[in-house]
Amino acid sequence: MEDCEIIRLYWAREERALEETHRKYGSYCWTIAHNILRNREDSDECVNDTYLRAWNAMPPQRPAILPAFLGKITRNLSLDRCKARLAARRGGGQLSIALEELGDCLSGGDTPEEVVSAAELGRAIDRFLRTLPDKDCCIFLRRYWYLDAVGDIARRYHMAEGSVKSSLFRTRKKLREYLQQEGVWA
Repeated sequence: MEDCEIIRLYWAREERALEETHRKYGSYCWTIAHNILRNREDSDECVNDTYLRAWNAMPPQRPAILPAFLGKITRNLSLDRCKARLAARRGGGQLSIALEELGDCLSGGDTPEEVVSAAELGRAIDRFLRTLPDKDCCIFLRRYWYLDAVGDIARRYHMAEGSVKSSLFRTRKKLREYLQQEGVWA
């Protein structure tokens, strides 16, 4: 079923929209959740919560790109769940490692919220990503959007883990320089 038809089902408040969403995007959403949470039950719950959020959001929203809309919901729900879990036990995992890595290129003594709005920072990062070669952009997104482990990225792109780490390091450095040139980050 085409995405526009699935969205039409949501707007018509037909429960079949949930079935079609699950059929077409269930594994996509589950992968996003599992990469963050690393737990089957929590991932299943986040995917189900994604469907509920999508149901409650449409209408009034009419997403232009349904998989991006669902992916964002899944990612945010998963990050919220992971943060709650980490707050409860202060553990590690890919989320804390990835955020620490990015913090090196975004930190200037202040938090991003004190320097610039999240929306402006997001737009600047989006512009930056468009300047990267495809492979570097994909590696960066796999690490910091999907929160893939370095080893998983290396296997996906048939690279050594050290090469992935070097690519991420260089890209973070370029990002820091880009944000400074744009005046978004000091």
